[in-house]
Amino acid sequence: MAPCRLCPRACGVDRRAGAIGPCFGGWRAAVASICDHHGEEPPLSGTRGSGTIFFANCNLRCLYCQNHQISQAYRKARPDELEPAALAERLLELQARGCHNINFVSPSHYAAQMVRAIGEAARRGLRVPIVYNSNAYDALEVLRLLDGIIDIYLPDLKYGDDAAARRYSHVRGYVGHARAAIAEMWRQVGPLELGADGLGRRGTIVRHLVLPNDLADSEPSLAWLREACGPDVTLSLMGQYTPAHKAAREALLSRTIRPREYARVIECAERLGFHDLLLQDEHLAPEFYRPDFERAHPFEKSDCQKK
Repeated sequence: MAPCRLCPRACGVDRRAGAIGPCFGGWRAAVASICDHHGEEPPLSGTRGSGTIFFANCNLRCLYCQNHQISQAYRKARPDELEPAALAERLLELQARGCHNINFVSPSHYAAQMVRAIGEAARRGLRVPIVYNSNAYDALEVLRLLDGIIDIYLPDLKYGDDAAARRYSHVRGYVGHARAAIAEMWRQVGPLELGADGLGRRGTIVRHLVLPNDLADSEPSLAWLREACGPDVTLSLMGQYTPAHKAAREALLSRTIRPREYARVIECAERLGFHDLLLQDEHLAPEFYRPDFERAHPFEKSDCQKK
């Protein structure tokens, strides 16, 4: 973090001295909420929830972010900064409440603080799996340092075209960085492994949010994923897109997705031979609906509480 290169932006600011870069992350981790989250994929949420740490701020600036209140409002996040020891205490509290795992959401720009908190909590008895839930705009150097620390990787595969990523998430080179990151995650932990209780213990789940008008370039993205990771990677196809935040200003983003758009991506995934698909919406594609995957609810309706 001095100079900062925790993510591919490699902005070079000295966060140790109090400087902030494009992610607005400082020396201490800003934590927006901590909860037992029941809206993740079933192998993570189980019956007692995923112990979720929602970090504030983000290294992307998605126009349609449903969590923009915490990802893009850094001034409000400053009072929520925690030292690693305080964050470690909260991890242990989530484990004591029975959460099946510890799930770090948007950790890319706080990876160093995350590792310090995990180390402190592990010395004090943290034993549940660690989930790294990111937008995949992650630095390879950092991911390689996480080898042996992270049990389950949960990255997004947002775009198949850099121009779309630049326009809608204000980031350069997303496709190459995200694909390299996912390949490294897969190398470290491989396919999802479930315990006897049906809960994830180790492995990779890749999320792909279907965008209106195929702005995510779903077919080339899924074709790459099939080639890079094979048919055994767990693929979570997300159909809950709504034109949140600033999306209404962009004509192609200003509506929800249509049932046929979601079904078309499912058909593509099945044609490519993915063995483990998690699907979300009964109304979007009833012919494909898997009832074991409850639709994830938006942040505002979750049971998460301020720290």
